[in-house]
Amino acid sequence: MKTTTDHFNTFFEQATNVLPKSLLSLHQDLEKNLRVALDAALRKMNLVTREEFEVQSAVLERTRARLEILEVKVAALEAAAQQPNSPLQPNQGE
Repeated sequence: MKTTTDHFNTFFEQATNVLPKSLLSLHQDLEKNLRVALDAALRKMNLVTREEFEVQSAVLERTRARLEILEVKVAALEAAAQQPNSPLQPNQGE
């Protein structure tokens, strides 16, 4: 699988190969400036790495599973509280 760096390298090669080789110094300057500009633009986007994304996805999955368990427990407690003479039912005299 191609990484983001591989994609950028391919892009830079294609963009700079359009220039004639007689302009080699311009070619190198252009590649350097394109890399700097693209790197700055990506930093502004506040992107995360694939690894960070996978970690957060796993955390979210565990959190959803816990939420589902808690929802079942709350529903059971609410049902139990509706039963007459339940210890969970509030006292009428208070």
